[in-house]
Amino acid sequence: MAKAEVVIVLFLLLVTTVVDGLGGRMRINDVKNNKEVQELGRFSVEEYNRRSQGRLRFSLANGWPSTALVFSQVVGAEKQVVAGIKYYLKIKAMQGGVTKTFESVVLVKPWVQSKDLLNFSPSTH
Repeated sequence: MAKAEVVIVLFLLLVTTVVDGLGGRMRINDVKNNKEVQELGRFSVEEYNRRSQGRLRFSLANGWPSTALVFSQVVGAEKQVVAGIKYYLKIKAMQGGVTKTFESVVLVKPWVQSKDLLNFSPSTH
């Protein structure tokens, strides 16, 4: 009987350890050489520019400098398994000739071939 109890306890510890790892963010290493991550960064900047198109037209029409971003590179990334894969990206981009850092969140659902930009904002760090 004691042997069965030990097996059950070990099983429960194993399950608890595995479940704690699910759903949490995981750091992605070597992002500068990761083509998928770099492509998601480029997608984030392009999607941000597309959504900001009205503001860009207004700026140019009034003679103000363009606020469009130009993608440079992703410098940090994490991913989280949810109903798809959520990527948390730290992106370097040029705006008006100045390099700035932005953070984006992209949800990828590979089984339906979709990417959705959930958030894009200046980095707070």
